[in-house]
Amino acid sequence: MHRQRCIAGLVFAICLGTLLSVVAAQEKEAAEFARPLASIELNDGDTFVFLGDSITHQCLYTQYFEDYFFTRYPDVRVRFHNAGVGGDRAADALIRFERDVAHYKPKYVSILLGMNDGGYRPFDAGLFQRYHDDMLELLRQIKDCGATPILMHPTMFDSRAAYMRNPNTPADRAEYYNGVLAYYGAWLREVAYREGLGYVDMYSWLNQLTFSQRKRDPKFTVIPDAVHPGPAGQAIMAAAMVRDLGLPDQVWKAELLVTQRNAVVVRMEHCIVSDVIGRNDRIRFTLNALALPWVLPEEALPGARLVQLGHRFSRETLRVRGLPPGLYELRANGQPVGRFRAEQLAVGIELQDRDAWPLRQQAAQVAQLNKRRNEEAVRPLRNLWSARKRLRLVRAALKQNPDDTALKRQEESLKRRLADFEQQIRALEERAASIEDEIYRINNPRPVRVEIDRVKE
Repeated sequence: MHRQRCIAGLVFAICLGTLLSVVAAQEKEAAEFARPLASIELNDGDTFVFLGDSITHQCLYTQYFEDYFFTRYPDVRVRFHNAGVGGDRAADALIRFERDVAHYKPKYVSILLGMNDGGYRPFDAGLFQRYHDDMLELLRQIKDCGATPILMHPTMFDSRAAYMRNPNTPADRAEYYNGVLAYYGAWLREVAYREGLGYVDMYSWLNQLTFSQRKRDPKFTVIPDAVHPGPAGQAIMAAAMVRDLGLPDQVWKAELLVTQRNAVVVRMEHCIVSDVIGRNDRIRFTLNALALPWVLPEEALPGARLVQLGHRFSRETLRVRGLPPGLYELRANGQPVGRFRAEQLAVGIELQDRDAWPLRQQAAQVAQLNKRRNEEAVRPLRNLWSARKRLRLVRAALKQNPDDTALKRQEESLKRRLADFEQQIRALEERAASIEDEIYRINNPRPVRVEIDRVKE
């Protein structure tokens, strides 16, 4: 019996040792897997670079993403640099990388490339291999300059929009290319897994929303030319960035309790509620929010509505409990904002999408200023880089056709335009910084005096 117990104990020890070895091996193996970037953190003085092609050159999703930071972090001065050039492939981005990206010492670099790399044709293994190699080299250079890369799935190619523009669009271009982009984006996601990088899905929402909207309107599109999303589509893209980069979705939240004798603040998040006066069916207080809601220019609002941008990413929530049943009017700085039943106020109302809400109006001013900054400075700067690229291509063509007079004229014209390239860049960046100064003068939330009174139904 003693010998049997000894044998059993030995077997148990061997099994336990084997189990522990397996667990240790599994833990070691799991520890070797990289963790994709869960969220970004931008502090005062940090730089975020948007690297891309013509979709970035449009200065729309980039502008709307900037609007999020200008309103959500009014006291944090982040520098944004758009590095998009129309028609670019990953190889083109490598050519200008040192001056257009590394020069700005970025903390993060988002990369939206691939739309042109696939060649607008069915999947081509040679083209993909070139993209594969060039993208990996871009990642290496981004890391070497001390930045974190954020890979972004190429956007949607809208075959129906292509057919609406030109019914004779070749089927092999129209019907296969969106799938080619899906392949490119899926590979980028695998790279993000493997290397622990940031990743933004710019593809799925555009496809899903387009499909669902076409159940009502078969001609619906947010990409009128099949390639370049319009403002609505770019609003969806900006929302995908905020979602996938782990940025906060609540602007502020406040909860008050009203009794027959007085009103008290129960809870405050990202705001200060003061000067509370009220009882029974009326209440007064001052709201000092720490941030503004995320508001986009008018032309982007259809896209914002499609993704419920305010509710998903910019909630301003007010909850008032204890009011007697009935209908109540909420006024801000003396102006009516909306009417709500006591039951709605008790559950909580959202104010970020109400046009009369003062903080929304203030945020809209920020969005308009940033639109001006992009139109007057950022896009002209990108046009300058585009001209530099054209000069490079014209010179390459002249090597093949040295007697082509049209190419020679183009070269001379572009040389004149780019003669003071660096000086033009500095002037445009100074213009952008000047308008940015205006943004930071108005983006700090102003106090709002809120009044809630019972009204006749």
